[in-house]
Amino acid sequence: MPLLEATGIVKVFGKLTALDGAALTVADNEFHGLIGPNGSGKSTLMKCVAGAEIPTQGKVSFVNRDITLLSPTERARAGMSLKFQITSILPTLTLYDNILLALQAQSSLFDLVFSRTRGVLHDQVMMMLSQFRLADRAHDAAAALSHGQQQWLEIAMALAAKPRLLLLDEPTGGMSLEERRVTGELLQPIKQHCSLVIVEHDLDFIRDICDRLTVLDQGRVLASGTVAEIQANKSVQEIYLRRA
Repeated sequence: MPLLEATGIVKVFGKLTALDGAALTVADNEFHGLIGPNGSGKSTLMKCVAGAEIPTQGKVSFVNRDITLLSPTERARAGMSLKFQITSILPTLTLYDNILLALQAQSSLFDLVFSRTRGVLHDQVMMMLSQFRLADRAHDAAAALSHGQQQWLEIAMALAAKPRLLLLDEPTGGMSLEERRVTGELLQPIKQHCSLVIVEHDLDFIRDICDRLTVLDQGRVLASGTVAEIQANKSVQEIYLRRA
């Protein structure tokens, strides 16, 4: 049984058909990349999966449950977490407080009144900052971080909910080559407990970290398969890779 299954996804904006029968299937502990030319429908499909957009037609299932009409908040409760390209960190707060707020959002008021729980949250904050190589900046304002470090902080915040599925929309946009390399290293350990769907223009990055790829073109699925299968697909080579 797939963790995530989106089938027959159509999304129409006025006279524009952004998605025309698109589909996406993701297994447990799988890193799945969405690629395609600009305007192919990648981000729109991601938004339909996340609940930021409701499909005009089609069905989205998560953990064998129809979530097509659920809000982003309801999907988050079900175990889905999303990070869009535009950052949502609080720049005037410290890294520590950004992570703490994300963790507190997952804790009940009853839990938060106990110092014991606050101690556990402290340990979790530091563990997550360490995981993303930010522990030495814990008490710095988030605004003081580099662009790449801000992206790592936001990914850590998205993981605070301990999701079964993490959705990342162009996480390496604006990063240096070194930051992109480190981002790939930082994401690998989460595969032990979380699946990933990632929209990304950096083909080298996505080939390095993903198990499977889905290629969109003009709102339709052009191909889906392993990285090796996609690299060998002549339609992908002709229609997408030559444009990239």
